[in-house]
Amino acid sequence: MASSAPLFPQEAFHIPTGVTHVCAAGETAPLRSCQDALTDYLTDKSDGSGGRDRQGHQLDEVRRMVSEEWNVTPGDIGFCSSVAEGVCLVLESLAWEEGDNVCVDANEYPSLVAPFAVRAQRTRGTSTPAPQVRYTTPTTIETTIDKRTKLIAVSYVSYLDGSRVNLAEYRHLADSVGAMLVVDFTQAAGYLPVDASIADFAFSACYKWLLGTTGTALVSWNRARQPKWTPGTAGWHSLAIGVARPQWDSGDVSVRDDGLCFSRGNPGHLSIYILRKGLEFLRQWKTSEIETHVQTMTVRLLQELKKEGVDPSTPEDPKKHGASVTIDCNGASSIVDEMSKAGIYAWNGRGRVRFSFHGYNSMQDVDRILEVFPPLWRKFHCGEK
Repeated sequence: MASSAPLFPQEAFHIPTGVTHVCAAGETAPLRSCQDALTDYLTDKSDGSGGRDRQGHQLDEVRRMVSEEWNVTPGDIGFCSSVAEGVCLVLESLAWEEGDNVCVDANEYPSLVAPFAVRAQRTRGTSTPAPQVRYTTPTTIETTIDKRTKLIAVSYVSYLDGSRVNLAEYRHLADSVGAMLVVDFTQAAGYLPVDASIADFAFSACYKWLLGTTGTALVSWNRARQPKWTPGTAGWHSLAIGVARPQWDSGDVSVRDDGLCFSRGNPGHLSIYILRKGLEFLRQWKTSEIETHVQTMTVRLLQELKKEGVDPSTPEDPKKHGASVTIDCNGASSIVDEMSKAGIYAWNGRGRVRFSFHGYNSMQDVDRILEVFPPLWRKFHCGEK
């Protein structure tokens, strides 16, 4: 049976003995090679300017590897501290006018919504223009957008229910009104093929399926689609002057014309060293192999849960979901706590339980979930003891 054994060697990961680690959408188990990345970073950090040059080489290599996977150029790729920071940088770069709007899904992750929602709230009643935030669903977005829609933001795979959108449809909608398309690939990058060229700006956190850590998020600025875009603020690292002394009184402060303009200060070098280890590890398999592996498990879990009388919120069609299975349920927090005591690491939050798979999982993990979860679900939904 496909996925009867892990795709990845489990000994490559820090997974406690006997634990079923099925919370990749929250945090994946870290690679043991992260310790090598730390050693490499400390060696380079202690080696003066030569070490700093090698830190720059790490950035270049990660940009190259990501661009090959994301169907963009290395120059399009950059780094910021988080997806939220990157979206904020895009927000503050645009010249907003009264009546402009942005469209986001009503259940979208806060990193894509909060920058615009808070801006609108803080500027209400002032002379500072801010976009109206319009909340949509995949079935209502076509009638929600209009000629004043300046930006559409969407996650390729939902953090909430694991559903996957058709990005080609979102690109068409954005183009129909002249809007930017901003895509968050956080819940997809590392096991699904990513085509960042479809977006004007694309982002991904690195601490999930990419096997990195917090501290760095990936950015793709599609310079072919947005050649005249430039950030509204800058820092020393995002300036185009290199090591030259700034001439502030010249009246012309140039900003980098590539993805590194998103790093206003130093990029998170240590987290990028760790990310490189994750990317090198993942490149041992085709992304399609990882996708097939994890979705063999999601499909079986979805089918078996329905046999148990449990109705997941994740679509059963693998073309319409990612690597997660979610169940809206009473007592989600208590259920996840009880499962943790039984050695199953799932994820809680927003009134649902979420199981997420990566290459180190196998059908044995699905079997373990089916052994422990349904009785707990019935306890909270049917009063069974």
